[in-house]
Amino acid sequence: MKFIKVAAAVLNQTPLDWEGNKRNILGALEEARRLGATVCCLPELSICGYGCEDEFHSPGVHELSWRMMEEILPATRGLVVCLGLPVVYHNAIFDAAALVVDGTLVGIVGKRNLAGDGIHYEPRWFKPWPAGKRVEITGFDGRQYAFGDVYFDIGGITIGFEICEDAWVASRPGATLAREGVDLILNPSASHFAFGKMETRKRFVLEGSRAFGTSYIYSNLVGNESGRAIYDGGAMIASSGKMLAVGPRFSFADWNVTTAVINVSQTRQMQARTGSFVPDLDDIPGERVRVEFAWPEVEPEFSSADREAWERSAHHREEEFTRAEALALFDYMRKSRSRGYVVSLSGGADSSACAVLVRAMCELGVAELGAEGFARKLGHVGELRNGDEVGAMMAELLTCAYQSTRNSSASTRAAAAAVAHGVGARFFELDVDTFVASYISMVGGALGRELSWERDDIALQNVQARARVPGIWLLANLRGALLLATSNRSEAAVGYATMDGDTSGGVSPLTGIDKAFIRSWLHWMENEGPAGLHPFPCLASVNALTPTAELRPATAHQTDEDDLMPYPVLDAIERAAIRDKQMPIEVYRMMRRRFPQHEATAMYVWVDRFFRLWSRNQWKRERYAPSFHLDDANLDPKTWCRFPILSGGFEKELEELRAYVERKA
Repeated sequence: MKFIKVAAAVLNQTPLDWEGNKRNILGALEEARRLGATVCCLPELSICGYGCEDEFHSPGVHELSWRMMEEILPATRGLVVCLGLPVVYHNAIFDAAALVVDGTLVGIVGKRNLAGDGIHYEPRWFKPWPAGKRVEITGFDGRQYAFGDVYFDIGGITIGFEICEDAWVASRPGATLAREGVDLILNPSASHFAFGKMETRKRFVLEGSRAFGTSYIYSNLVGNESGRAIYDGGAMIASSGKMLAVGPRFSFADWNVTTAVINVSQTRQMQARTGSFVPDLDDIPGERVRVEFAWPEVEPEFSSADREAWERSAHHREEEFTRAEALALFDYMRKSRSRGYVVSLSGGADSSACAVLVRAMCELGVAELGAEGFARKLGHVGELRNGDEVGAMMAELLTCAYQSTRNSSASTRAAAAAVAHGVGARFFELDVDTFVASYISMVGGALGRELSWERDDIALQNVQARARVPGIWLLANLRGALLLATSNRSEAAVGYATMDGDTSGGVSPLTGIDKAFIRSWLHWMENEGPAGLHPFPCLASVNALTPTAELRPATAHQTDEDDLMPYPVLDAIERAAIRDKQMPIEVYRMMRRRFPQHEATAMYVWVDRFFRLWSRNQWKRERYAPSFHLDDANLDPKTWCRFPILSGGFEKELEELRAYVERKA
């Protein structure tokens, strides 16, 4: 029997943070060595960072990546390690994985399949490496290295690569590697978080190990690497169709190392027993890179791939949302060197969700890192060192303000105060009505008429939202903190937000999530809360309120759903129209079947309203602050959903819908 101990390392990297990235890599290698591993798989483009974007076109980035790799080489003595970096060959840039053995670079593999959909832009920077192509490349050190579609024989153990997207396609390189009798497949990845995506990764790791008769090592990034994408980690090691180990997700640590002992003899025997296995007996020069290496003797281990308690929760989506947002907020604050967050707390669902997520960030981070470790990672916020409990830290990390006008109610004021005190934030009450009245008087005087709700409804609503912005930005600037925008995905779809009002902020954590989910999540947080934390009873008064902008006089009894439509209907229309690209008639027919409790006339009005509001509000979506990517069907025009700012507005399609409804009446 031949046993070897392998490791999958998860790293929290930052684009172009050369020293920080190197420090994390060295820390992970030291941990792998301490745990007794010989093979260590690091994530995709781990040296420079995955999210360098157009800086991948910089020759300096290529050279620096190589130089940093050379600085890392001594730390790989006695190990087999893959390092990710961009490589240039024949004036084309390739996403590559370098295999390092015992302190020496032995060859480089080019990624064959590039991710070019949704949040990914890899074809903008990289070229796909052609299957079966092998060349020699001259490194910045002047030496020649095997490059391309190659695999490796390291002291009698054969190793091949699938780099991230390579494993997501039907023509996986693993099929070819299996015919070569490869023992180990390494998958260095940068796979962003989306709801439920971890299960898909598990399937291709398990199925790859089973179908290819091999052991499979999957590594990933973790954290908010470059602003929008969240990486959840979740390293995996599988062998012969059995999951041996799964690493934690949403960790606040700079690195995590997951290990397992694999039985190489067993995977080889599995291939031998498989009737459909037909080995490739042609040994093509340059295809296999052979390196002498003395593998240490390893004893067998019984591995466990048990999931954390929260991963088994009946409220898995709520758990994922909480942990993804908490980690994203922590890294955004840490990497931007902001001194905390500021929220304009209205007493409504969205701003309350932002405040509670900051509290979750603090509690989850302290639970994993300890108060001292949490404060150390936020070393630029010196005041945190004076507190050893979450409550004291929250007073430094979150400032909230309730900004009232004459249209504000006592119930929202009380709800805002309850949430602020419940999460431990600094809380201020600011009356901005004087500023609103001043603007109305000034502009009315210039126009020579009195502004009225009958004639100037939208303008009078918007001026209140905008009058709240200078004060809350002033608080953020005085604190050296980031202002959180509080608009959600449902509002973004139809432009139900005041530009330079509730959309103001440095980051918009809720723009990727719909209002219906936010409301259900808040009820869950009030009554149950994430595993390992606790409920947030301070949300009771928020959850008891009907969502309202409170911008019209109280006598108008304004509610969001009266202004728009029921939020579940809005979200369903948005997915059918925007995600699934259905035309108005198709959307109407689908909604009639999905929501039979609503009258046909009302549904027609709502579908018509959605398409018109969607079309005229693309300019707003273009101006939103950076938002976190939470699912693979969001509305962010910078990373996912592109729509023209100026368009025909579905006029013809809506005419056809009207005619259809009239025929059916």
